[in-house]
Amino acid sequence: MGIRITGTGSYVPSSIEKNEDFHQHKFLNQDGSSIDYPNEVIVDKFKAITGIVERRYADKQLTSSDIGFLAAQKAIEDANINPEEIDYIICAHNFGDVKADTIQSDILPCLASRIKHSLRIKNPKCVAYDILFGCPGWVEGVIQAKAFIQSGMAKRCLVIGSETLSRVVDKHDRDSMIYSDGAGATIVENTKEEGILTHETASFTYDEAYYLYFGNSNNQELCKDTRYIKMHGRKIYEFALNNVPLAMKTCLDNSGIDISEVKKILIHQANEKMDEAIIKRFYRLYKTPVPEGIMPMSIHKLGNSSVATVPTLFDLIRKQKLKDHSISKGDIIIFASVGAGMHINAIVYRY
Repeated sequence: MGIRITGTGSYVPSSIEKNEDFHQHKFLNQDGSSIDYPNEVIVDKFKAITGIVERRYADKQLTSSDIGFLAAQKAIEDANINPEEIDYIICAHNFGDVKADTIQSDILPCLASRIKHSLRIKNPKCVAYDILFGCPGWVEGVIQAKAFIQSGMAKRCLVIGSETLSRVVDKHDRDSMIYSDGAGATIVENTKEEGILTHETASFTYDEAYYLYFGNSNNQELCKDTRYIKMHGRKIYEFALNNVPLAMKTCLDNSGIDISEVKKILIHQANEKMDEAIIKRFYRLYKTPVPEGIMPMSIHKLGNSSVATVPTLFDLIRKQKLKDHSISKGDIIIFASVGAGMHINAIVYRY
């Protein structure tokens, strides 16, 4: 028995927020003090580090479960399956449904239940639940789907990653420019062909649990009871460099696949420089140069859409919508992610 991704779908919002749109923002330091240089300099430095030129924001009438449903529809159609035969719907997110221009998260009922309702699935044996696992949520959802299928509890799962991070950011924080909205979905099922070969997951919480957290706005005049997504960027960068390459290596070594056979590495994208450093360190562990074109990038145009990043990237490549990148049957792919928790995970996959 093999466990494969047989269908993919994604929803990339049409609304584009360009870097120059931030020139009019009032950015402040964490203590509320003014930043000494103009926004144009702030934005240019941001682009040099992250690689982000523009990002996507969901239309105001759409929530995270709405765009997750739209991505799920495409994945079901792509896999050419009867949705009534889905055993599990696993939806990865971090903040639930946050309606535009509001501050309250809504996760009752869970997003997976909302998506199942929107898909009009009648089968009560199709179990729908959410997973909160930071940015690695979709990868972890696929790992859980693999476990369900291997155990005989399921034959087919729908795994979704959906997020509207633009609605939980502090507009006075420079880090707000990283975040974006989007959704990606996949059908995972048992087949006669190989697919998922190995996986690796770890949670570092002893010192690292609050590297990403909810905190007050940098604008001291705003309501103290309202919280926004915040991060210790330098600590996350160092954590990722020290731990993600090792997790990827463990995963690859356990698969029995040689490093030379890896065709693509689809890694969560929050910072271009960080991802490049992770890949360099990973290949350094094998004393091998980094192959050209090994790491497709979507961050330049799509920003960091958290749990949606990796499944969206995979969908774009599968459907030949990402310039200069393609995958062929039998290719070895590594999925990898890092995020709030702090969690890291990886999957070695034969396409």
